[in-house]
Amino acid sequence: MEASAKKTEQFSQKLSDILNYGALNTAMGIGYACGAFEALSKFDEPAPCESIAMQGGLDERYLKEWLGVMVTGGIVEVFEEDDDEFYMLPKEYVPLLTRGGGNSNMGVYTQEIPLLTHCAFNEIQSGMRTGDGVGYEQYQPFYAFMEELANAKHEQVLIDTFLPSVQGGAIVERLHQGITVCDIGCADGLVLNLMAQAFPHSKFVGFDIDEKSIRKAEQRAAASGLTNVIFTLQDAGAEVVEAEQFDYIMAFDAIHDQTRPFEALKNIQLMLKSGGVFSMVDIKASSSVMQNKNHPMGAFLYTVSLMHCMPVGLVNDGMGLGMMWGKEQALALCEAAGFSSVEVTDIPEDGFNSHYLCHK
Repeated sequence: MEASAKKTEQFSQKLSDILNYGALNTAMGIGYACGAFEALSKFDEPAPCESIAMQGGLDERYLKEWLGVMVTGGIVEVFEEDDDEFYMLPKEYVPLLTRGGGNSNMGVYTQEIPLLTHCAFNEIQSGMRTGDGVGYEQYQPFYAFMEELANAKHEQVLIDTFLPSVQGGAIVERLHQGITVCDIGCADGLVLNLMAQAFPHSKFVGFDIDEKSIRKAEQRAAASGLTNVIFTLQDAGAEVVEAEQFDYIMAFDAIHDQTRPFEALKNIQLMLKSGGVFSMVDIKASSSVMQNKNHPMGAFLYTVSLMHCMPVGLVNDGMGLGMMWGKEQALALCEAAGFSSVEVTDIPEDGFNSHYLCHK
C-alpha cells in the first residue's frame, strides 16, 4: 500500500506539472506572437512593466498578467525595490525565445499547439469517436503560421546548407548545369523560387492541392521576374501523372500529410527519370511507440500529429499516416513504391527531420 500511495502522490504531482506547463505554453505562444519576449530582450537590466509595455507597444494591464505567468513559470525573473516590481528576461534565454535566435529559437513553436487547438479542437474530439478526418480548410490560421516558419528556415539553410548536403554536393553541380526539378506540396513556392534564382539553367515545377497557394507562388515568381519556374494544381497521389519528367523531386514534410501517401510515392518514382533522385524530408522518429518512448519531443510531435497530420490524412478514407509514421514504415513504403535504394541521413542544422534520399 505504501508503494501504491507513493505512486499516486508522484502522479498527482506530475498532473500538476502538466497543468502548469500546458498553461505556460499557451501564455508563451501569446507572448511570442505579440512581441512580448522581443520587448523584454531590449532591456539589459530589470525594468518596470510600464517600460516594457511601452517598448513593445503592449497594454500594461495585459502585460502585467502575462508577466505573472512568466515569473511563476520560471521564464522571467522578478525583483522588488521600494514596493515596485522589475522584470528581466535572462540573457541566456533571449536566443531561445526571440526571432533573432535563428535556429536556436524554440519560442516560435509555443504557438503551434494553441493554434491547432483553436482550429480543430471540436473536430478532433468528434473524430476520436467517429474516425472522420478533418479537411485542410479547417486549418488556415495554422497553415499561415507554418508557412512563415518554413519559409524562414528555407531562406536560412536551403541553398547554402541543405542542397550541398545532398549526394555530397553532386545535386548542386547538376542544378548549375541544368536539370528538371519538382517540389511536392510547394505551398507558396518559396523553395522553388529560391532555387530558380540560384540555378537559372534548371527548370522547376511546383505541385500543390491548394489553389490559393498556387496563385501566391505564381505572384512571388512574377515579382522576381523568374521564367524557369511554374506551379500546378496537382494532387501527388492522383491516378494520372506523366512518367519520367524530372531529374530531382523534393518533398519537405509533405508525404505524411497525404491521404494516399503510397500512391504519391509510386507517382514520384514514376515521374523520376532513370537515375533520378527524390529527397523526402520527414520527421526523425521510429514507427514504434515503444521506440519513441524517450524521444525528447515525442509528446509534442504526437500531439501535432493527432491535431493535424493524422486527421488531414484520413479525409476521404485516406491512410492517415500521421507525422510519427517513422523510419521503418517510411522505408517499407518507399521500397514498395519501387525505389531501388534509400539512404537515410541526418540534416545539417535540423534536429527534427531525417533526409530520405530515394534512388530510381
